[in-house]
This record gives sequence, C-alpha cells and structure tokens, in this order.
Amino acid sequence: MRAGVYYSNSDLRVEERPRPLIGPGEILVRIAASGVCGSDVLEWYRIKKAPLVLGHEVAGTVAEVGAGVTAWRIGDRVAVTHHVPCNTCPACLGGHHTACTTLHTTNFDPGGFAEYVRVPALQTDRGVLRLPDEVSFDEGTFAEPLGCVVRAQRLAEVGPGDSVLVMGSGISGLLHVALARALGAGTIMATDINPWRLEAARRFGAAAAFSAASDVPAQVAAATGGRLADRVIVCTGAPQAVNQSMHLVASGGTVLFFGAPDQNGEARIPFPEIWRREITLQTSYGAAPGDLAIAIELIRTRRVPVAVMVTHRFPLEGIGAAFRAVASGGESIKVIINP
Repeated sequence: MRAGVYYSNSDLRVEERPRPLIGPGEILVRIAASGVCGSDVLEWYRIKKAPLVLGHEVAGTVAEVGAGVTAWRIGDRVAVTHHVPCNTCPACLGGHHTACTTLHTTNFDPGGFAEYVRVPALQTDRGVLRLPDEVSFDEGTFAEPLGCVVRAQRLAEVGPGDSVLVMGSGISGLLHVALARALGAGTIMATDINPWRLEAARRFGAAAAFSAASDVPAQVAAATGGRLADRVIVCTGAPQAVNQSMHLVASGGTVLFFGAPDQNGEARIPFPEIWRREITLQTSYGAAPGDLAIAIELIRTRRVPVAVMVTHRFPLEGIGAAFRAVASGGESIKVIINP
C-alpha cells in the first residue's frame, strides 16, 4: 500500500509499505479521508520520531474484520480515534480520561496518511464510531478535532449567555467559535493576526473579531459593554497570548488553555490577580470516545457546520503541499488528504 511518510515539515514522501495484517479483535480500515492537524506540523515535536506515518483524524470503511469482532462488518463506514483510555485507572474513574496512561500509549498502525490502517483491539473495542449515512467521510474527519473542543468547553463550563473570547482563529479556534454559538453563548469574540481568519471567525459565529496585535482588552470591553470575557479559550501556544489571556478574563471566569504549548512552554501567572478575582485556570487535552460520539451528532445535525470549513483537499501524492498549507497559516482552515 502507499503511505505518506514524514521526515520533516519540508520532506514528506509517498512510499510503499506492507499492508498491515490484523489479528484477533482487530479491524483493518481503508482510509477515505484524513485531516491534517495543527499538531502534525509541530516540527520540533514530530521530527524526534521521524520517519513516521502521521494522521489521526480519519474516516473510512472497514476492509477486514479479525476473529472475535462482532460489532463491525466489512463495508461499515466509520471514524476511528487513535487514542483510547483504559476506563479503569484512577484518572479515568475521576473523569480525566485523556490523562490516562493507556490513552497516551495507544495508536494506529501505521497512521492515517496511508491507504489502510490496522486498528488494534483496544481501539476496535471502544474507539471506533459508526458514521451516519448523512455524514460524509470528509466531515467524519472532524470527529476527533471537534471531540477535543467538546471536551474542552465542557471542562470550561461554557454555557448559555457566557461571553467567550477565542484567542487564535485556526481550525481549533473556529471550531470553538462554532460550538460556543451552538451552545447558546452570548457575545463570542475571536482574535488572530491573519485578517482572512478573522473574517472566517465572523462567518462561523463571532460577533467581534479583531487583530491580536491591537489593544485586545479595549476591544473585548467594547464588545461586551465594558466587561471582560467570562470564558477565554487560548487556541495558540504563543507565550504572549498565554500571558495575556489571564488579563482578559472577567472576575469569576475561566481561562482554558487548549492550544499545543510552545516548545519552551513557560508562562507567567499573575497569581495575586487571579487569586483576588477567583479566576479558574483550566487545561484540556484530547478527547475520549464519549466526546467523539457527541461530536458526530453535532456534525450529523449540522449544529456545527464542518463541511464548509474544508478549504483544501489533496490526494496522498500531495501530502507535501497539504503540510505546507497548514504550516503556513495562510488562507486555509481544514486541509484533508484523500488517499
């Protein structure tokens, strides 16, 4: 089979790899669509393990079924998650499924930028979700990224009437904007340094979208009638945005750190201020199977309009161009590879 192999952000090659052989309890999925995640182009993080086949936002059809598998049949349309929790450790039992050690050690074989992936038994048991007929394969690739957003907004307790500031209007930020609108949030605001992405934020539900280089506190106050934001969602790891976020949240509010950290990953916490104003600092990583199920329903009902977020599609041979489109941060939202 063909696979897109990552050596670096500027060196991606289509190579022939053996088609994976499945064992008992496993399935083989023929990939129809695989989304390029922003984390795929974090070169400082990825290159340490190169060469490897990336791709974890996948949808396709079941091509083979291993012994003992009864829930799936050849031809079933599915979305599959690469990370699944054990459901029995203290983290899982406490509701922190994405902090589970098992979740951080599970993966596909080889990865979604290939014609086929072997889905290990644990993922087959709890990480495969049926795609409704009305959800396309391209839309199915959003199950994982939207699931991450669903989990994050639940942890941050985003709800009706809340003013929400999303810092960073890439795909994650735009999904946060769209989900906040679906949840009935009040004033939704977004920042970015890219005017094209700011316009996209307005299209997907932001009442106000302004440059991250502007006087952001003044812009937030103007949009909310003089208040700061009840919920600040940081969808970038840029240290300046992380540091600024804690000065943009209203008293009693929550700052949610969602974006992948900068390589050096340090921020300054204005402890006296957040202590005096009862600010909650919340992190969120990944998604559990239950979050993915909610995401698929949001996609099916069109409450989050993911289809119109797809700006670029490439065949597997175009994987280099796909990575460049994501890494450049230009006029792209969601980039999908169709093997």
